[in-house]
Amino acid sequence: MTKVQWLRPALAPALVLGLSLSWSAAQADSTKVEFPVSSDPSELPQVWPEQAGVDSGELVKLSQWIRDLKLDIRSLVVVKDGKVVFERYSSGLTRDKNYELYSITKAATSVLAGDLIGEGKISLDSSVTDVLGKWRPDLKDTLAGKEKVKLRNVLNMTTGLRYDFKPPNDPIYYEAPDRLKLAGGTTPELEPGKVFQYMDVNPILATAMLSAAAGGKLEDYAEEKLFKPLGMKHYAWTRADEKGLVSGGWGLRLRAVDMARLGMLALQDGRWNGKQIAPAAWVKEMTTGRSTPFFGYYWWVNNIVEGGDEGGSQPEFDTMGFKGQNIVVLPKYNAVVTMTSMLSPNGGLRDAQCLQIMRYMMSQYILPALDKKPSTPTDAQKQALLSELQLAEDSQGVPGFSADPTDTPQ
Repeated sequence: MTKVQWLRPALAPALVLGLSLSWSAAQADSTKVEFPVSSDPSELPQVWPEQAGVDSGELVKLSQWIRDLKLDIRSLVVVKDGKVVFERYSSGLTRDKNYELYSITKAATSVLAGDLIGEGKISLDSSVTDVLGKWRPDLKDTLAGKEKVKLRNVLNMTTGLRYDFKPPNDPIYYEAPDRLKLAGGTTPELEPGKVFQYMDVNPILATAMLSAAAGGKLEDYAEEKLFKPLGMKHYAWTRADEKGLVSGGWGLRLRAVDMARLGMLALQDGRWNGKQIAPAAWVKEMTTGRSTPFFGYYWWVNNIVEGGDEGGSQPEFDTMGFKGQNIVVLPKYNAVVTMTSMLSPNGGLRDAQCLQIMRYMMSQYILPALDKKPSTPTDAQKQALLSELQLAEDSQGVPGFSADPTDTPQ
């Protein structure tokens, strides 16, 4: 008999109450499997996959495939119609662990930019030099020459700035005591707005500009405008520099189910529980190709599911992070998929191995699972799902890349 620490779509609600649940093959043969009702209204509702029109058999096969290949996929969550239908963890991890999301942080930064723009505290045409020269007068000379670089360029990666990047341990990520000084010292090389260049100098500039507009730390503004309104738990925005400035491009830590909330906010045009959390027009704008057809304002478009929906009227949009962190939004299915992992980033920005694995999982298992109609699950389907989720929890994948201390789930 194995003890279920925190079981996903079926048993997690009861475990919220602190109950210890067990499962065995003998019990599976003799016990009718019922779905317990959660008493915690702050968590997303959960249903058996079939009840939301999702084929659990495809998800079971996906989980088995992950185990067979020993992929270090730590969490995988599927939300359909606002309900969790699949919640898989490995290595004994639980729902309450948070993860370093790397560049998924940018997606949250973009939502916050939309809030501040909607409040009239900053605009897409605000100049880097104007905003930051006033906010950090000690850097006025450093920021000179960037008058043409606007917030819109910072958010769509078209600043035209040149930065001598030194992978893998560039000081902008770790050593720099004043990241803004480092970012501000970059050299204008191309005309802003002309060429898409993905680089992490830009979210440093974004964080500073948005902090100046908010009149305080961006992480505090995020807690007020995003984390608390969406009912997130155990969130953190870490890795501030010695000046106290976090990066808008990394350092955000969220639970996998709260990553799904961020995706749902975008899916629902910025609304949450009947309240407009982010301007609807901004959500549409940030998830539409701007500098290039596949990148909006810190959100990717048709990047995981190429071509989006039929006719391209409802494209897939997503946000992805180093080593295989993903939030994929699927408007056609009214669904969101999230993943945290330690997969290889080798291969380039849009061709990394971790991204190729996510694309394969989506096309071969998750989209087929979503292409069903609601039905009543059989006890055999329920038992197969629970058994596989237990096997997943007890398994441990092989990391595809070296881990930093920040990669440890907390």
